[in-house]
Amino acid sequence: MSAATKEILARVRQMVPPMLDKFHKGQLGRVAVIGGSEDYTGAPYFSAMASARLGCDMSHVICTPGAAAVIKTYSPNLMVHPLMRQSPPAASDDLPLSETDPAQISRRIIDMLPRLHVLVIGPGLGRDPLMQDTVARVVAAARERRVPVVLDADALLVVQRDPGLVRGYALAVLTPNVVEFGRLCGALGVEGGKVGQQAASAADAGGDGGRREETARVEALARELGGVTIVQKGGCDYVSDGRTTMASDLEGGRKRSGGQGDTLTGSIATFLAWRKAYLDGLWEHGGKLDEGEMVGLAAFGGSAVTRECSRLAFKKKGRSLQASDLTDEVHTAFLNLFGEEDGDGSGSKL
Repeated sequence: MSAATKEILARVRQMVPPMLDKFHKGQLGRVAVIGGSEDYTGAPYFSAMASARLGCDMSHVICTPGAAAVIKTYSPNLMVHPLMRQSPPAASDDLPLSETDPAQISRRIIDMLPRLHVLVIGPGLGRDPLMQDTVARVVAAARERRVPVVLDADALLVVQRDPGLVRGYALAVLTPNVVEFGRLCGALGVEGGKVGQQAASAADAGGDGGRREETARVEALARELGGVTIVQKGGCDYVSDGRTTMASDLEGGRKRSGGQGDTLTGSIATFLAWRKAYLDGLWEHGGKLDEGEMVGLAAFGGSAVTRECSRLAFKKKGRSLQASDLTDEVHTAFLNLFGEEDGDGSGSKL
């Protein structure tokens, strides 16, 4: 671990609430993952479980009815809401608007926003037009209410089509992989694409020139989107809001199984929920963090936890590693990186 990473993690640690008797249910995080469709049920589960295992109090999944029936069998710890809808078959002309109108479908989700601290949008979402239109409305409503949003996977297509949904919204975090990053750069006129992928490969191999070029690209994309925080995933994760850029360079695993990015989104969401608890002054912390840096710190913390989960899981499972193996390592990864404070909130480590 580099000295720079240690310093950043020490600042992230200040956001982590101590375990105090005075807290009540929900104060330390109410997170909802919007995604999950007929074909994709694992992704929202992995995201929501990562959020829960890291320490958020209440973890929700908002998905289609078909996905809900499956996800409920995965864990009784998640609250699953079958509020999303996929486009009906062309012959289904007699369905009510509550099943086909994105305005009506999204309203049921928007009504939940006062009960939530953070939204994760994208895991298992798919590219169904009705699903995409619905989440676009939810993102707009979340922005209006100042609810932080973490956007991943197919939710990035919503941003690609309408960048104005998040442009200038400092509480938005985007987590593209190298292909998604290139698509966003192309859609927004930021030079990226294949050249960006080549730079990422050079950076992963330890080339300083590649790292500088890749840093410049993620900064340019973040600036084009008006200061949103971008986590560009790769051999080294780059976290940038266009002004400040951090390289999350902890060792990870060497198996690239699907679903590992879902641990990232859920982990970032919990840190964002803890950000709110910090800003609300739920415990005595001295107020040493600036509000403007905390979204980036939350994103960096989520990246660090995910990379440590990947390292631990790969050490145990090697090439057989699957996304569920990362879920099992979330608590250990947190302890390895941050330790745990004594219950009196004094800052002494157990």
